[in-house]
Order: sequence, then C-alpha cells, then structure tokens
Amino acid sequence: MHKSALTLPTIFFLACLNAACTDSKPDNTSFKPDNIAPPHVIEKFEVGKFVNVRALTVDHKKNALWVGTTVGVSEIDLTTFNVRNSFTRDSGLANEYVFAVHVDQEGYKWFGTNAGGVSRYREGTWKTYFPMHGLADYWVYSFANQRNGDVWIGTWAGVNHVDLKTMKFTTYVNELINEWVYGISVDKQDRVWFGTEGGVSMFDGKTWQSWNHEDGMGAPNTNNLPASTNTGLGTRSRHDLSMFSGDGKFTYNPNYVFCIQVASDQTVWAGTWGAGVSRFDGSKWHNYTTKDGLAGDIVYSIAQEPNGVLWFGTNGGVSRFDGKKWHNYTKQTGLLGNHVYSLALAPNGDIWAGSQGGVTRIGQ
Repeated sequence: MHKSALTLPTIFFLACLNAACTDSKPDNTSFKPDNIAPPHVIEKFEVGKFVNVRALTVDHKKNALWVGTTVGVSEIDLTTFNVRNSFTRDSGLANEYVFAVHVDQEGYKWFGTNAGGVSRYREGTWKTYFPMHGLADYWVYSFANQRNGDVWIGTWAGVNHVDLKTMKFTTYVNELINEWVYGISVDKQDRVWFGTEGGVSMFDGKTWQSWNHEDGMGAPNTNNLPASTNTGLGTRSRHDLSMFSGDGKFTYNPNYVFCIQVASDQTVWAGTWGAGVSRFDGSKWHNYTTKDGLAGDIVYSIAQEPNGVLWFGTNGGVSRFDGKKWHNYTKQTGLLGNHVYSLALAPNGDIWAGSQGGVTRIGQ
C-alpha cells in the first residue's frame, strides 16, 4: 500500500475492487451508455477519521479539486494529487466548517460555511460576506452560476442573487417553498432550481413555481420509517441533520431535498431524505429507491458525466446509473465511508466521492 504525507490529507493507494450491479426499471431518461466495464475504486485520500468532506468542486482552468471539510478547505492538483493550498480561519476563511465550494467565471473561489457566512478568494486576496453585506444568513449551503456569471447562494434563510458587476445582493425568501436551501442548479433556459427542506422551487426570471411530495416528488414510505423531526422551519439549535430516530432507525422526510441537479437532457433530479432520488421530466415526478437499485434512500449529492451517466452519493454508498443499470460502491468495496456527502467529476472522467474520513477516487 502506497502512502505519502500531505498538508491536510494523506494519500493511500487501494487496489481495484469490484462493486455490485443491479438492473433498474426502464425509463425515458436520455443516456448514452457505453459498453466499457464500470469504473472501480482506485485510491483513497484520508483527511482524518472524524473529519467530514462536505464539498467537492473542480476548477477546470487550474486542473484542481477543492475539498471542503469540517476543518478547512484544500486545493488538490489533479495531475500530481499534491496539495497546493490549505486554508483555515487563520488564512482568511470565515469558518473552518465548509459546506459548499464554488468557482465562478472570473476564477473566484466561494466558500459557504457553517455559521461563518461566505468567503471569496482569488490569488491570495480574501473577502468575507455577512448579513451586514446583504447575505441572507450566516449558514451557507450551495452556489450556482447563471449564464451571465451572476451567482446564486443558498442559505438557511432564503437565497441570494449576486450581481457580479455591482456585487449587489438580492434576497428571496417568501418566493421559495421553504427558506432552508441546500441545493441550486441552473438549466439551459437559465432557469434556477432550488432544493429546499420543503420541496423544490424554480425561478425563470419572472415567476416562481414549486413542487413537493404532494406533487409526486419522493417515493412513498413503504419501509414504514419513522418521520424525521427535522420537518419545516424549526430552529438552528435542534436542526442537527441527524439521519436517525431515537431508536437508531433511519428516518423519512420526502419533502427534504439535500441536492438538485439539472441533467443534460434537462430533466431535474432531486435527492431526498429517505424517499430516494426523484426525476422531474417537466410534467411528472419519477422516483427511484433501493428497490430499484439505488445504494441508499437518503441522497446527499448528485453528479453527471458528459455521456449522461448519473452518480448519486447516498447513506448507503455511491450509485452509478446509466439509464438501464445501477452499479453500487460501498465501504466494503473500497469507499472510505457509506455516507457520501459530495461528488465531483474530474476532467479525465474520474469521480471523487467525499465522506467521513476523506475522499475516494473512482475511475477506469
């Protein structure tokens, strides 16, 4: 086993491992599946046993992977896998607990933190934004760019639209189906989709629309899981994102959307808390769960390859879905952990999966 010490993570080489594969019910999603064998786990990057990797973002111009953790953020060279930079509060980061990382069209890196606001960084210069600057909240969970480069920021108190020319922050709260926003994605029509604690909202620049479980989003609770107590707005003191009930069982909240992804065919995928992943075709929601082949019914993260293949980070590992078959990866087949909070697609096609303990690289 190869091991080399780095500034934040330690790299471990892991021999190729097999993963389970299951068939799924057919659907109309547009994929271009290939005939090559599914990717396998190649190596692991450890960052500490009790450190969670909450965010992964690729900077394509710099060929770098940004790794946001509960103890800071690091920039990894995707050619050498060496750490280029590591940042904590001492470096200028607003808070070490990083929930979201974004690279905008001007090369600025945006870091959304837990109770510390947003930090923006480029070439050694830092700027931090708090509610006093127009930020909706100190708790920041997601970012996305529109076509003109403007940035959307998801927080626990609504969303911000940031005009990059003027740096003016505009806040939207009542327009959303729920103000706790965890995921943002933009479609080809430049419409912005928001995954919230109460369902999905969409803004087309003029009007808002919303959907939740009553509209078909999220699979039924066929496993009779206990309902999650983290329902509705609640308070920060009790909003701990615990997945388990008091007796240790996984819980169910179909309206709770952890992540959202507009696919290349413009279908919208939403990862839910206990109700699997949901696909919106523009008129109807279609749901996928462990019964169809998904690794886990709590879906934290979604990524897509250029050929349409989708990847899902769940509470039961990682799933790869080519439109026909599911291929699953777990701790037993090489992952550092089964709760996969973040996914990123590298320029060479590798998939990076962030979990407790570090990052796993999956590729050919």
